[in-house]
Amino acid sequence: MKAHSGKDSSGPTKRKRRAKPLPGNSAGDQRTGPRRFGKENGLVAGVDIGGSNLRIALADLHGNISGTWNASTKATSSPDMVIAQIQHGIDNLLSQSSYSRCSLLSVAAGAPGVTNAQAGVVLATSYLRGWRDVPLRQLLESALGVPAAVENDVRMAALGEHWMGAARGVDDFVFLAIGTGIAAGVFANGKLIHGSNWTAGEVGYMHVPLATQEPAGPGEPGALESIIGGDGIRRQWSSVSVDNSKPESLTATEIFSRASKGDPQARRVLEHSAQLLAYAVYNISLVLNCSLFVLGGGIGVSIPLCDATRRILERYNEPSRPKLVISSLGTDAQLMGAIRLALTTAKQPVLGRV
Repeated sequence: MKAHSGKDSSGPTKRKRRAKPLPGNSAGDQRTGPRRFGKENGLVAGVDIGGSNLRIALADLHGNISGTWNASTKATSSPDMVIAQIQHGIDNLLSQSSYSRCSLLSVAAGAPGVTNAQAGVVLATSYLRGWRDVPLRQLLESALGVPAAVENDVRMAALGEHWMGAARGVDDFVFLAIGTGIAAGVFANGKLIHGSNWTAGEVGYMHVPLATQEPAGPGEPGALESIIGGDGIRRQWSSVSVDNSKPESLTATEIFSRASKGDPQARRVLEHSAQLLAYAVYNISLVLNCSLFVLGGGIGVSIPLCDATRRILERYNEPSRPKLVISSLGTDAQLMGAIRLALTTAKQPVLGRV
């Protein structure tokens, strides 16, 4: 998949910390000595593998987070090195919470690429060097000795939003991640849609009005994401400079923020981006008849972009006009989805919060 959430890490390769509470976070047990638990009260691990950052969360069987850990993958992106990082991070979290390894019941990991969830194989990704046909589930199970599950990171975020986020209780919705690229996690009748080749949701390649009609070459961004992905928005910004002056270097969210404050050039970029996004949202909703779109990713969570797109959608006819909202989980959506999938993998019957 082309899209990612815009996560980045500028810290050391291995960095551990107590993160801010995620949804369902608990304070953790401070008793000393390793604890051993049976299946009825063990722990699960959720993993979010990014192109530059690795995040892990440990949770009990009600989804309450006991701790998180993160590290950079910039210099350690080979499959074996990432697996070693995951193993180290989980052991670190277990130790901090005074649990033993045998307390771990399952693990689920999201990867930024085309992923065969059934086979547990990452087929291809442009964000991690050397990742092609990587048997990630098998590697995790061999390293950790517990059942594992693997999913694409955008679909994992959709799982998180469906379980604990803005799409809770909604069985027909689209999670649209807008970052460097664009991709979607689609829920239909309460289930994730994968497609025959595991590429359902590659909406960054959609052809819409005002976008290029040339087909994308191998490894190139698609027509839609080449304009409203991160690089595309920066190119738009460069093209609207006046008097041949060199435009100030800004991120997409900075450009949109400037637009909301009245900058006319930034406003042009925002309106053009919102128009193309509205085309995509409306056309997808016509095909799927979904009631909700959840915007996520580093650019998708921009309030000015969401508001501008919503205003355009309001001009379109019912009944195909969907509701448009921003992710309530933000960058934690992937981790919460991974925890949800890990709970399912552990065959834990109590999946809701108590």
